[in-house]
Amino acid sequence: MPWTPNRRDFLKSVGSLAAGAALPAGAAPEKRSATDWVELGRSGVKVTRLAFGTGTFGGRVQRELGQEQFTRLVRHAYDRGIRFFETADNYRGMPVMLGEALKGLPRDSYRLMTKIRLSDAGNFQAAFDRFRRELQTEYLDILLLHCVRRETWPEDFERLRDEMSEAKVKKVLLAHGASCHGLLPLRRFPGNRWLDVALLRVNHDGTRMDNIEGTEYGRGDVNEVVERVAAVHKQGTGVIGMKILGEGAFKTPEQRDASIRFVARLGTVDSMTIGYKSPEEIDEAIERLNRHLNS
Repeated sequence: MPWTPNRRDFLKSVGSLAAGAALPAGAAPEKRSATDWVELGRSGVKVTRLAFGTGTFGGRVQRELGQEQFTRLVRHAYDRGIRFFETADNYRGMPVMLGEALKGLPRDSYRLMTKIRLSDAGNFQAAFDRFRRELQTEYLDILLLHCVRRETWPEDFERLRDEMSEAKVKKVLLAHGASCHGLLPLRRFPGNRWLDVALLRVNHDGTRMDNIEGTEYGRGDVNEVVERVAAVHKQGTGVIGMKILGEGAFKTPEQRDASIRFVARLGTVDSMTIGYKSPEEIDEAIERLNRHLNS
């Protein structure tokens, strides 16, 4: 069911939005933008508030554009000020396509996030080196454990987490974390200080969000997810929201607007990633987020 905030939730959200330095009397609040650079918690990594995702239905939507059209789309996002691009090894072919699309742009002008298959737990270095080759970069800004589904994920992937931490010490990786699919693994995110960054599913009505069964489809528990997201954010972990538009399920402008408004007003999501297939979708997302950041 859609999440309806009670008075306490509303006041908490308003308080989050109002947090910050007090303004001089009569001064207008500074306008915020979808393309502002924001810090992901205490990670030390700054990204744009809106990201370019390449994983709609496992990357199929972006992959089917072909390299030439995909490159034009990436460059349109870049020119509009979106400088945070995310992909994953599971998105077949997309890391290579993204690396090609960004080729020639100053590396320090954008941020890259990718995700490692959990099946590569015993072969981290080879996978990490391949990621850098495919994305045509010497270093990665963010690397995540992709799609943790079990409550025991911190113990199950302790060795892989240690290897990611070593890459961070070597400065070939700037921040590490995990993406989550399911309420049981999500419940282990609060209190986990290893997480520099968490990629979490959140929207206004639970579509493609976390539930107790850990399934991909159906409705998630919006109330619990919002509560856990707030706890993760409070501990200093950078929070990136995904499935903002229900992986394309929100077909009407009203649905998309409601979801972006909901996430923007939580005050606990630092950045949000959306998968696009046209310049018009990029322009719409920027316009809607700009409006709701300042309303």
